[in-house]
Amino acid sequence: MRTPGFPFPALVGLDALTMALQLTAIDSHLSVVVRGDKGAGKSTAVRGLVDLLPEGAPFVTLPIGATEDRLLGGLDVEKALKGEPALKPGLLAAANGGVLYIDEVNLLPDHLADALLDAVASGLHVVEREGFSVTQASRFTLVGSMNPDEGTLRPQMLDRFALAVDVSAPVDPVMRREVIDRRLRYDADPQTFCAAWRAERLQMARRLGDARTRLPGVTVPGQILELIAARVTARNVRSLRADLAVVRGSRALAALEGAAAVDASHVEALLPLALAHRTSTPPPESPPAPAPAAGEANSAPDAADRPGAVPERIFPPLAGRSPRLIVEHAGNEAGSSSRSTGRAAGVTIGVRQTADPRELDARTTVLHAVVRSGSTALCGDDLHERVRRPDAGTRYLFVIDSSGSHALQERMSAVKGAVKGLLESVHGRRDEVVVIACRGGVASLLVGPTSILDDVQRALECLPTGGRTPLAHALELAATYVTDAAVVVIVTDGHANVPSRSDDPWADALDAARAIACPSIVIDSEDEQSATGRPRQLADAMRGGYARLTDLDRTPVLQVIRRIL
Repeated sequence: MRTPGFPFPALVGLDALTMALQLTAIDSHLSVVVRGDKGAGKSTAVRGLVDLLPEGAPFVTLPIGATEDRLLGGLDVEKALKGEPALKPGLLAAANGGVLYIDEVNLLPDHLADALLDAVASGLHVVEREGFSVTQASRFTLVGSMNPDEGTLRPQMLDRFALAVDVSAPVDPVMRREVIDRRLRYDADPQTFCAAWRAERLQMARRLGDARTRLPGVTVPGQILELIAARVTARNVRSLRADLAVVRGSRALAALEGAAAVDASHVEALLPLALAHRTSTPPPESPPAPAPAAGEANSAPDAADRPGAVPERIFPPLAGRSPRLIVEHAGNEAGSSSRSTGRAAGVTIGVRQTADPRELDARTTVLHAVVRSGSTALCGDDLHERVRRPDAGTRYLFVIDSSGSHALQERMSAVKGAVKGLLESVHGRRDEVVVIACRGGVASLLVGPTSILDDVQRALECLPTGGRTPLAHALELAATYVTDAAVVVIVTDGHANVPSRSDDPWADALDAARAIACPSIVIDSEDEQSATGRPRQLADAMRGGYARLTDLDRTPVLQVIRRIL
């Protein structure tokens, strides 16, 4: 007997998410992306949507490792072996009229995302395989979930989602206890637990069914359309999909509440859901700022405020030739490695498939038959399918020392030029960038995480120079953005003079460097005439690479190793 899913009405502390999912069950145009930490209940809530859909509506899950034939449809291998070639429908056709759910949607390979975007835009997709051509309907509600710490979603894909909900595990002890208690009772006896929630589930399904019936009759007055346009443009959102999302979401909410027309309260309730992923979001909370050193309790936080200090200045990037930063991806399989400018190439491998083959790997299949029997006659055990390993994006964390020591020696233009050149050499479609400014009393997040290179370049050009060097705090802040796919690039002269955990700023910086467990490289911007060697010590503490800023114009390649376990 199949185990029933966790009852949707039994969810605790996910009010915004449950409302968004109910709206998608009313209006199938309202796709949703759910963002949050692991263990916050994203997948559990989305899978509970099955009970709220119209009767017979499919709920299809797209595996991240699926092939293009599995998504779009392809040759039916079993029938082909019998001499009856035919096409087998893919997941898009299976999801028609229902929901297509993608867990970890931000990790979806580009070739699948592109095919999916085309189908979502047109409501149709064309399958052309081995001389066959079939046009199939693909009208479905797209629902995705993701953990932002594992990478961002491509802007083209993100904008396709009408609504976005950010969720986190509850911090209230009473609520957390209730969540755990319900989960334990469900795990102990799913049948009994679901039976206890059956009445609430049926009541919610009837309510949503009534709302679907009322939806076509709900009107949107002209003044409400003007309100929506004004509120969206005030947030500097350019995509018209935002306006459509608010209109459709407001109509669905009005239908759910039994209202005949949309009013301002419905619009205000939908605006956060429709604009959350289309406007800039605040950065995560930074580590606590370092306490002032002894004798500095009443001093200004920035050295630029002190008599005789160098005032803040903005230096333009110095145009020049920068090396390529190459990340070598070393896998745990014998001989498996790939080299790229920040991206691991997608690899297609043949995998034994004993049931329900999706996309035949002809070469591996025939080779297996020949090795087994000495002939090309095939049997079921010979069949292999093609499985595409997804491309691996990289998060580049740039820690840029823009303290007063760079301004005094006119080196900030060279620093900005080097960073700009490195960014242009590594940035790829699935990569993202974080830039942390090391200046003043505390470090600060300048940009990120983002995959939009223009935003990074503009922020870099406007980065001011001056003040002290909170290197330890900058490294502690960088550590909060490290992921399994992160590479840290530090440009500094090593003149740390703001302590973080003790009275010794340099010792604090070394401790923070040792705590960063990912590939790294330190670019030494120290003046050679008065060199202290600290940047190299920093690189040694991080077990990373080292290069001098003055040597970059003569260096073709900087290389770091990223191990894929």
